[in-house]
Amino acid sequence: MGIDPRQLSDADLLRELETIHRTRHDTLLHAPADALSAHSVRMTELEAEYLRRHPERPVSPGRTREGARARSE
Repeated sequence: MGIDPRQLSDADLLRELETIHRTRHDTLLHAPADALSAHSVRMTELEAEYLRRHPERPVSPGRTREGARARSE
């Protein structure tokens, strides 16, 4: 399933995340169930490692519930 996310450099981790997110839609629509499952597992591992490294990552105000409500008013 690839290199353990904990062993990836920050740059490699971001590159892996960008790739997996870019391929997600096609995998969902066209891959067999086992490939979709493997994709989901890998995506979860990569995202968990990113969050472990960046627990205080900046959050865009527009991505919060309050920000979404402000847009709809």
